[in-house]
Amino acid sequence: MSSSYLIFATFAMAAVTFVTRALPALIPKKLLDTPWLHRLNESLPLSVMVLLILTSLSYQGLSATNGIKSAELHLLMAQVGALFLVLLVYHVSRHLLVSMVVGIAAINGLLWVFTHFLS
Repeated sequence: MSSSYLIFATFAMAAVTFVTRALPALIPKKLLDTPWLHRLNESLPLSVMVLLILTSLSYQGLSATNGIKSAELHLLMAQVGALFLVLLVYHVSRHLLVSMVVGIAAINGLLWVFTHFLS
């Protein structure tokens, strides 16, 4: 990668970030009070969390042709278990920080359980 590409990419990311942050201030308040925007505002945090967690699942090495290594399977099972715990805690508490802490604790705890008791 050339340095000019990196500079251009940095400025493009900064411009996109600025536009998305400034847009709500530029839109008239009348348009911001629509019911569909309120529903979107309520459901968007959970949707974003689900997408972030699903994209972080590491299942690259799991295929039928290569065979499944137990460490990779344990990692995937721990990630899926932590995902469900995070979703449950967020759904109940609606606190992002609490659900993040539960997710970190769950993935570490489940990895420990799977490696010590299922190996």
